[in-house]
Amino acid sequence: MTRPFSRSGLVAMSLAALVASGCSTSRFSSMDDQQPAPLTPAPSGTVTQNQLPPPAAPGTTDPSQFPTAPKNTQVASLPPDGTAPAGATDLTAASVAGVWNVNVSGQSCKVATPQTKFGAGYRAGPLH
Repeated sequence: MTRPFSRSGLVAMSLAALVASGCSTSRFSSMDDQQPAPLTPAPSGTVTQNQLPPPAAPGTTDPSQFPTAPKNTQVASLPPDGTAPAGATDLTAASVAGVWNVNVSGQSCKVATPQTKFGAGYRAGPLH
């Protein structure tokens, strides 16, 4: 059986055809002929130079510029000495384990605090 083309001859012919077709294409020649139109410059304002007023000394600002602090806010706090309030139960991992209903700012969700054998023995996560 005779083969009309050898493998190396076929590769050489393919490369020659590829080079010849790349040289005769006109796709890339159109890029050299036309330059893009120049952009119009952005409008610039005038620059002026003025002296800044001196900074105000601390405590001399007008307090009426600031909003008043909210009244009657509920804030959790401990006694000043850091002890637990009278009648408070000790918190342990077992005492907080379970499913809790949580309500914050009018939105409620359920939070699970299971005891696990990993880490410190507890973790928390929302229930969807």
